[in-house]
Amino acid sequence: MNKNRKFSGQPVIKQILSLLDDKIIYRTAKKHKSDRYTKKFTTYQHLVTMIYAVLSGFSSLRELTSIMLACEGKLSHLGLKDFPKRSTLSDANKKRKSEVFGEIYYSLLKKHSKFLSDSSPRKPVVKNLKIIDSTTISLFSDILKGSGRNPINGKKKGGIKMHTMINVLEDVPSLVKFSSAATHDQIFLKSLELKQGSFVVFDKGYVDYQQYEQWSLEDIYFVTRQKNNAVYTSIKEFDLGGNIDAGILKDEQIELIKKDRSPFRLRRIAYWHQPHKKVYEFITNNYQLPADKIVEIYKNRWQIETMFKRLKQNFPLKYFLGDNQNAIEIQIWVSLIIQLIMLVIQRSAKRKWAYSNMVSVIRFHLMTYINLFKFLNNPDADWKYLTTKNSDQLLLFD
Repeated sequence: MNKNRKFSGQPVIKQILSLLDDKIIYRTAKKHKSDRYTKKFTTYQHLVTMIYAVLSGFSSLRELTSIMLACEGKLSHLGLKDFPKRSTLSDANKKRKSEVFGEIYYSLLKKHSKFLSDSSPRKPVVKNLKIIDSTTISLFSDILKGSGRNPINGKKKGGIKMHTMINVLEDVPSLVKFSSAATHDQIFLKSLELKQGSFVVFDKGYVDYQQYEQWSLEDIYFVTRQKNNAVYTSIKEFDLGGNIDAGILKDEQIELIKKDRSPFRLRRIAYWHQPHKKVYEFITNNYQLPADKIVEIYKNRWQIETMFKRLKQNFPLKYFLGDNQNAIEIQIWVSLIIQLIMLVIQRSAKRKWAYSNMVSVIRFHLMTYINLFKFLNNPDADWKYLTTKNSDQLLLFD
């Protein structure tokens, strides 16, 4: 009889929860007094229940409570004495502030940030490179104002916009702000607290000349695309040099006009991208780096698009377990927490796993009693054992 050599006394979900750090959760709950009027369903139990819901891919509270009732014998592994009722979870999603889950996320990121940076395969052009972008999550009801024009027939669906900044080496959000989908992106720039010498890269939807000048005074550098309708005057052109990338067409200083009609200057770089057969124009306030390095910095911007895609593909934000803004924000924060923990697991495993494949395997085995890391490090071990052992042992009826 074959024995599973990766057997564990704890199911996979319990091993995942061990990476959360109970002290962080209890300390945050105490700070925000989120358990003050709670008798049974604490912040920890709320978080664990939502993690199980998001990882399992449940689309409704009814589905979640039904499955948890069927697994009642294993709920002790989740730190739950009783399975939560649908009304209990619904009330918690409405009344317990989403900021509690946001602070838990930031605390977990702080705990794991050094590991994420040290284990990152990326080698950015500059240190302290941060990437900014936003993604819009459509909602079925008009909880938040959606973007675009009102349709001729029927109501416009609501939408929540997640304004995000990531550190290039960590590959997960280091700052998140929520707003209605109709909010302009440039508002997010004013909420940033960047250190002197930092580099930040974003697309041309964030154009704000006033903010650009303020960063220049604070020695904070940015790289972005120039808008097609930008009005500027060329001041002087820089020598490209012999070792520069052949795609660099022009490197110059330009003068633009702010809203108050006062002028200020930036560096403009024109770059020919051969695969797209297109000229891209970049602006920056950094004059020290070569022009091709500025272009390379902007190429890192695609990393945040990959992060958004990874989040939405593996933890689909389509069905929310609540019809109010607070519940929606809680579910997004929980999805970000799971994305962070899954990234830690991926980089901790000795075998290289595609993120989506690993999440799919873990999702299927949430309640299975196997050692997660032994399995991820060598998932084919048992198959090899069965196919290479003495053939006489396979002849059960010989």
